[in-house]
Amino acid sequence: MANISDLISYNENYNNIFRTAGMLGKRIGVNVYVVGGFVRDAMMGRQNHDIDLMVEGDGIKFSKLLAKELNVPDIVPFDEFGTAIIPYSEIEIEVATARKESYKHNSRKPKIELTTIDEDMSRRDFTVNAMAVSISPDNFGDLIDPYGGIQDINKKLIITPLDPDETFIDDPLRMMRAIRFSAQLDFDIAANTLNSIEANRKRLEIVSWERVRDEILKCLGTKKPSKAFYLFKETKLMGYIFPELDIMSGVEKIDGKGHKDVFIHTLEVVDNAANLSDKMKVRFAALVHDIAKPPTKRFDPAKGWTFHGHEEIGRRMIKVVAKRMKLSNDLRDYLMLLTKLHLRPIALAKKTITDSAIRRVMFEAGRELDDLMTLCRADITTKNPEKVKKYMNNFNKVEELMKDVKLRDEMKAFHSPVRGEEIMKTFNLKQGPQVGAIKQSIENAILDGKIENTHEAAFQYMMKLDLKTL
Repeated sequence: MANISDLISYNENYNNIFRTAGMLGKRIGVNVYVVGGFVRDAMMGRQNHDIDLMVEGDGIKFSKLLAKELNVPDIVPFDEFGTAIIPYSEIEIEVATARKESYKHNSRKPKIELTTIDEDMSRRDFTVNAMAVSISPDNFGDLIDPYGGIQDINKKLIITPLDPDETFIDDPLRMMRAIRFSAQLDFDIAANTLNSIEANRKRLEIVSWERVRDEILKCLGTKKPSKAFYLFKETKLMGYIFPELDIMSGVEKIDGKGHKDVFIHTLEVVDNAANLSDKMKVRFAALVHDIAKPPTKRFDPAKGWTFHGHEEIGRRMIKVVAKRMKLSNDLRDYLMLLTKLHLRPIALAKKTITDSAIRRVMFEAGRELDDLMTLCRADITTKNPEKVKKYMNNFNKVEELMKDVKLRDEMKAFHSPVRGEEIMKTFNLKQGPQVGAIKQSIENAILDGKIENTHEAAFQYMMKLDLKTL
């Protein structure tokens, strides 16, 4: 066993948590370990703000005692799993009882049995996650690595500790997790593990849509999301987790005329979006923006392949997807909006632009205008650098015109904070050109940056005006 105390305690907060938990464990007579992803990431030099602690005893009881030691008022217990969350500063500490977890053939809920740290490691999904480090004072920093997790980190390999069929039957979501970790860590999946995913893919049907959805979102959050979705396709999981994407693949030709592979294009757009934005919802919009191309695909002898109305039909399809995946209403509405509008800025860039056309897009997009433009830029997947330059310049032009229209509209709507009635009352004037001149003088002062756009500043400025010169 190797000592890695420096690796896990590189942060003062982490060191405090581990030392406190270890001392507490010694006082009450239980062994305490840090396990899972935190250990893996420490070995890889990656930061992880979530800590998983494992106790060979009552995890919830230990959590309550540890929370007191850390001056945390409340824990979030999960009695059915023997786990609890301790929200400590900006760190989330999950404390669990060493346990076995297994799923009946048609059940989404696991059967829980208490066990030892060694047996707990055997139930872990992958070898890189099947490592533990003791934080007990007597052997602080001792590594438990029964399945060669360190070796597989060095090999950059995702592989199950036990037979992969057994691993995936116990919890079918692990098939998606294998692919997510492959994308997240940029690791390969072992051949036997990859083959087992395809063989057991139907087992995914018993997993709740909330868990499936969360894995999809995590995949979208990786540096290069396409890797995960290509693997979903390769292992035939895609038909179960996102059938609308599954049917995008392939190119059909009639009279020598084909079209680009919508699936490949979509993943290129997703990767582009990932390079342009850290927002998960922008990446999700990229994933679904062409969702209706397969059902709207038609062949026109004169024009070739067309996808008329795919943006509107796609908007409606997203309603179905959102209901199935149990997406929030806000995310559903966002995806529907960007799908509906994703062709509009492109159309503006291809023709003479009128102010009214720009205003309509700006109005419909509302606060999501910037995200819409990001999606449009991501949608450029041509490999011709000249075309890319041309399209990007067009979008730059559209954005400049949008800014110009917005500024002009704001100018039109701009009025002096001091109204005409107040001016007439203050100076005992009747309605006429002089009142207008005073208002204009105030407005010019604000626009020139001489005074702030507030009533107080405008009124004080007005009182210093020489009315005879107006």
